[in-house]
Amino acid sequence: MKSFLLALTQGVDAATLTKDQLALVTELMHLKACTYTKDHYKLDSAFRVGKVDVASSGTGFLEVFEAGLTRKDLMIEPKDLQGAMRGDLVLAKRLPIRKGRPKAKVVYILKRASGVAIVYTKTIQKQVVALHLKTGLAFPLAASQKSLKQLPEASVLKIDTLTGTILEVLGVFSDPTVDEKICLASHNKTEFFSPEAEAESKAHGTAVDKSLYPERVDITHLPFCTIDPPDAKDFDDAIYFDQENCVLYVAIADVSEYVFPFGSTDKEAKERGFSIYFPHKSIPMLPRSLSENICSLKPNEDRLAFCFKITLDKTSLHVKSEDLFNGIIHSKRRFTYDEVDRFLAGDFSHQIPEDEPILEWLLPLKETIFKVRKKRLYDGFEFRSNDTRMEVDAQQNLVATHIESETPSHSLIEDCMLLANQAAAKRIQKGIFRNHEAPSFERVEELLVDLETIGLHVSFSPDLPKLIGIIQKQAGALGMREDVDKLIIKSQKRALYESESKGHFGLGFETYTHFTSPIRRYSDLLLHRLLKTELSHDEKLRRYLLTDIDTVCERVSELERESDKVAWEYMDRKFARWAATHLRETFKAIITDVNKAVIARLDDTIQGARLFIMDDDVELLERVEVMLVEVDLPSARIYARVTKRLDP
Repeated sequence: MKSFLLALTQGVDAATLTKDQLALVTELMHLKACTYTKDHYKLDSAFRVGKVDVASSGTGFLEVFEAGLTRKDLMIEPKDLQGAMRGDLVLAKRLPIRKGRPKAKVVYILKRASGVAIVYTKTIQKQVVALHLKTGLAFPLAASQKSLKQLPEASVLKIDTLTGTILEVLGVFSDPTVDEKICLASHNKTEFFSPEAEAESKAHGTAVDKSLYPERVDITHLPFCTIDPPDAKDFDDAIYFDQENCVLYVAIADVSEYVFPFGSTDKEAKERGFSIYFPHKSIPMLPRSLSENICSLKPNEDRLAFCFKITLDKTSLHVKSEDLFNGIIHSKRRFTYDEVDRFLAGDFSHQIPEDEPILEWLLPLKETIFKVRKKRLYDGFEFRSNDTRMEVDAQQNLVATHIESETPSHSLIEDCMLLANQAAAKRIQKGIFRNHEAPSFERVEELLVDLETIGLHVSFSPDLPKLIGIIQKQAGALGMREDVDKLIIKSQKRALYESESKGHFGLGFETYTHFTSPIRRYSDLLLHRLLKTELSHDEKLRRYLLTDIDTVCERVSELERESDKVAWEYMDRKFARWAATHLRETFKAIITDVNKAVIARLDDTIQGARLFIMDDDVELLERVEVMLVEVDLPSARIYARVTKRLDP
């Protein structure tokens, strides 16, 4: 919807409207918010469309959608929200004001962020009230005081936002396992699949009989392997390298063979969009009978695969050819990243014989792919970022954190997948691309101002790749490369799925898409279907799959953000529970934001927790000692005060 609303601010041709868009425009005309001139509809200049955010005080803020313009958020008084909640898409009217912050009033709720809300109960003056989990605002419930008083104190409820009806009692705050339910319910996610989807998925069985697929290319004789984290169960990709001919095979789970459009499984996969990964479990996009069995490229099993055969020039390492075909593979080994890192370092002592056949091509592949990576980084960027991995116990209490850095094995697989993703993008003119636009000059200027506060003085240059390279070089010399890389990433735009290619700034690619993870990303499954119409020359099906593709791409991008938020919120809640048991204790931290609020990241025995600092006399990236002083479990916020400034 956002893309249509953006277009409406500029004017849209009436002849191009879909049935749903016409219904929306008709409603806007009724509200006198839209004009019709010369067969075009256009939003009236007095109105704005955008997304609502609501502060804990109840004051709203409208993130205005404006193509090509930068506008400040409009403030919305609580009385003018008209029932709008955080994340809702709304139509608002600009209010006349002579001075002070620009304000607006919600006129129409275009789309609810969710039809549900998560609240918790609290007894105030002998009355049980429901408070919204994140804003703390009271929320009316369609339930009697008598029934509410039967609930335990601090019960967590999932409610219908329109009627106030209690849909589900998720649990109580005193139980740490309620966090998982909160995070899923907040974004209308569910772990379990419908009986129809489960039955449809299980009907495919557990084994592949390759005699039933005579039209497929049989490459089961090639020693493919998978390389994944130790706890992985859904193996999307396998690789093999023909050293003699300098040919890389990238085999991807052929999910489209099992999940067909409009089936029960496809319907649920489309609603989920992405798999969600918690520290203790995954919430898969596909039923486990598919994601962890018949689709997964398990070792010592025949599996259907969608394969790229990428031939490289032995001297220049330029891509000579990229052949795509339906295949059958038989992965010979399942490796973990740690195992492969040891092999690449020359350590063969970990229960793997030195004459292991896969090692005959894995080590030469390392040399080839690392040269390919070096060439890629002439135009792209290498951002050093450490991901926080969390460990929880059986009761889902935080027990430890681990920092996962990129290692040679991660780089090896990443660049193999990048080659396949690029190859896929070249084969389509319209479909689903992974685009990443360059940051605006305004955001770059803000970045340079922030860098000056930490002693990095870099002059602005319109040549952004060169500018970022200079920043990274200076940051490396000062020993703060990883932290500065985080600031650079923060200044950039978010990568999106779109129907037309606009290139990928961060990778330095003219065209790019996602091909290699159809088990856990719906975008890749959509792409596989389009690529197969190209292989079979089925133009009719291709046109059908492209119907309303812009809306589909927009929705997939939204689902990606939602899935990320679920995982991040879970970690925030685990950190908050841990912090509640360590109040008045001191820990080391690093200041990561000093703009809208002072934020720090815990950098001690527990790492990665976000802290809201109650002091404003600190500097960006300053290392400090902090005392944890307060925790708000409902909003999962941790508040701290600086007790000591630490040496760099």
